[in-house]
Amino acid sequence: MLELIICVVALVIAGWAIAKNYDAKVVLFATGLILLVIAILLGHPAVSAKASSGLSWVDPFKAVKDLFVSQYSNAGLIIMTLFGFAAYMSHIGANDMVIRVLSKPLERVHSPYILVPLVFWVGTLLSIIIPSASSLAVILMATLYPVLRAARMSILTAAGVIATTATIVPTPLGGDNVVAARVLGFEHVVDYVFYHHAPITIPALIIMGFAHYFWQRYMDKRQAGKVTAEIDESKLKNRDLTGVPTYYALFPVLPLILVIFFWACFKHAKVGLVEITVFCFALAFICELIRKGGLKQGMKDANLFFKGMGEGFSQVVVLIVAASTMVAGLRAMGMIDMISNSISGVENASAGLMFAFSGITALITFISGSGNAVFYSFIELIPSIAQNAGIDPIMVALPMQCTSNLIRSVSPVAAVIIIVAASVRTNPLEVVKRTSVPILAGYAAVLVISFIRYI
Repeated sequence: MLELIICVVALVIAGWAIAKNYDAKVVLFATGLILLVIAILLGHPAVSAKASSGLSWVDPFKAVKDLFVSQYSNAGLIIMTLFGFAAYMSHIGANDMVIRVLSKPLERVHSPYILVPLVFWVGTLLSIIIPSASSLAVILMATLYPVLRAARMSILTAAGVIATTATIVPTPLGGDNVVAARVLGFEHVVDYVFYHHAPITIPALIIMGFAHYFWQRYMDKRQAGKVTAEIDESKLKNRDLTGVPTYYALFPVLPLILVIFFWACFKHAKVGLVEITVFCFALAFICELIRKGGLKQGMKDANLFFKGMGEGFSQVVVLIVAASTMVAGLRAMGMIDMISNSISGVENASAGLMFAFSGITALITFISGSGNAVFYSFIELIPSIAQNAGIDPIMVALPMQCTSNLIRSVSPVAAVIIIVAASVRTNPLEVVKRTSVPILAGYAAVLVISFIRYI
């Protein structure tokens, strides 16, 4: 009972600290290490006997080391490679070229409200190659604004649509999908995305697009002349793509094409995301050398790939290890076993766990503006709890994952909301009003479809 009280207090304090915008990585590391030390003081082993260093007071730090090794050798390396590739694609103008190519057909649409769902769906596709919601929002505000203005779309409607683009896109290149696939026991991330993530999220995205259409139309009529907003031109940095070949638009999506190709045609071959991404990087690097000719400068530019890998390590991999450290602390204290035993044999436990984990994730994400820390913390708990309860872990994990990505776009303190609000010189709450109904429609759709599919 003492262990349970300590764990609950630790989780409450950690949740409060993350909500107050303390660094999530440090908070999770500190919580996990403290729980591991307390577990030792209460007579519980911090790690298994096989993994022990032989000195109990060293074992908490041995646990952290082992987590770094395991994450780096699995999902961590994939995430770092994808970050490095995205950084290089951004530098050579390939990402901007993709946006130009995909947004070109939108110029032919002159109805602002027909354009609303189209912009949302195109932006969702673009989030495959630009995973950062805030970065994608900045680029879309700069590149799509002339198209939206020509169609006489209101500024707040444009802001609301763009602020919701990077949410639940079903892509094997997403870091959260890579982690979820590993934790849930999938050998290939495409299996998780194709058979489980996409059947839930694609219908939800379609519903969100139509919800945007009706909601933005309603809000424009309701707020006509009442709420002012104007584009801050200084926030719009439209990149000059002079000299960048149109075929460069293929490079950012090439890893996705090759991943699906090898998955569909060569299932027996062990070709992973890392190998595919490095190949695509090498191909783009060669094309850059041919286009620009300078070997020394080309190699200097290629170094951005490795700098991007470093950003992936510091932003995502460390966060995953920090969350895993906290889970290790909870496991050492026996809390996970307590939860598993308490719900074992309970009728409708799957639905209860789905709504409970999704609800907690939604609350913390709304308060903190970031869903990544919550998702990476909870995903490690799901398999053992679900196994002991005799339920499908995907029913709990997938809605929780979608919730962490969706609710971010209705949090007034989320980076993407603040950036978009600053770009249109309005209060973040005005942007949240525009995102609220489409996001909640998507959230409800994910829960309902998951319940029907996995119950």
